[in-house]
Amino acid sequence: MSVIPVLTPAEARQWDRLAEASGRPLHTLMECAGRNVAQLILERFRLAAGQGVLVATGSGHNGGDGWVAARALHRMGIPVWVVAASEPRAELTVAMQRAAVADGVRVLSVDGPWPTFGLVLDALLGTGAEGAPRGAMATLLDRISDLARPIVAVDGPTGLDLATGVSHNALPAAMTVSFGGARRGHLLARDEVGDLVITEIGLPLADDSWPLLLGRSWAARQLTPFPADAHKGHRGRIVIVGGDEGMTGAARLASRAAFAAGAGLVHVVAPAPSAAILRAAEPDLQVMAHPFHEPLTKEFRELLASASTVVLGPGLGRAEARTDFVLAVIAASETVVLDADALGVLRNQREELQALCAEHLVVMTPHIGEFRTLFPGESHSLETDPWSAAANASAEMACTVLLKGVPTVIASPKEALVTV
Repeated sequence: MSVIPVLTPAEARQWDRLAEASGRPLHTLMECAGRNVAQLILERFRLAAGQGVLVATGSGHNGGDGWVAARALHRMGIPVWVVAASEPRAELTVAMQRAAVADGVRVLSVDGPWPTFGLVLDALLGTGAEGAPRGAMATLLDRISDLARPIVAVDGPTGLDLATGVSHNALPAAMTVSFGGARRGHLLARDEVGDLVITEIGLPLADDSWPLLLGRSWAARQLTPFPADAHKGHRGRIVIVGGDEGMTGAARLASRAAFAAGAGLVHVVAPAPSAAILRAAEPDLQVMAHPFHEPLTKEFRELLASASTVVLGPGLGRAEARTDFVLAVIAASETVVLDADALGVLRNQREELQALCAEHLVVMTPHIGEFRTLFPGESHSLETDPWSAAANASAEMACTVLLKGVPTVIASPKEALVTV
């Protein structure tokens, strides 16, 4: 899948209900999920699985997926044992347990002797689990954590809140298998999740309002093919405004990134001392000298007007004298990316920036610290819900907000949220 939905636990439950209402029995979805998990184990962990797999199951549907995976592995000749934290309560999970036991899958007790095995399948708690595991499940998790074996998690590592990414002593997984889409917690807790694999099990089409996790194939499709006779003039002109004295490195990195992304012409506008350094260090660049505290010259305005995109801020500096300069550059540009120091300069210019966003195509690229400065009212949930923070900021400023972090969230007015 090139475009993957990103869901909250509540949306995942809604998706399951829609599947059942549309004639897709949960029994069939669970069979597909468990078999996909078994197949991925053999593809990614064949040597470890060949030594045996311990499947830890819970009482809900996550445990049902584990029983299906255990039965599939058993039929493929892999030694399998299931240890249940508690007896199944979900009717469907009870049926999957009976089918697995009838096929010969062996069952162990939580506190009994265990054989030697090479891999653990964590099918204890599913998408909607909250808080720290308790009782027999906590005891079982403690025992598994002492084994030093690779863990494959179904839905998510037990102890990880898949809504917020908060870990309650979650067992770090080498691989997590999710179905149909990613859960928000997967993207917020990547160390605990390990390699995230999204598998298709026959769910209905995702809701258009859900955020999307973009893959490489989607990104590749956004690039327009160039004709055979294309030259640098067809590939866009990028103008980078930044690189004050002592900070030319930021402008150099931005210019290299522009070339790497496919730009045909890249200009850097910087004060005269920096411009001299850039001309010597980066011969591919076209460099214009212009101070950052004076009105824009006619030549500079013409360059901005000719740009496909203006990148304003890398190494710009945050002196108060730059405020009028930054506002003037935005006003003279059709499309502008505001980054780094430009965001700091504009932190007290909200009304002016809102007015410019209404007339120009503006993309703001704050990291978390810059976002807190620009949007203090949206900062309370940054660590657990960057999607809402970015969406609210985008709506407030009527521009695209690219909130950098893990994950990076891109919010644009009237468009679906995008996550990378």
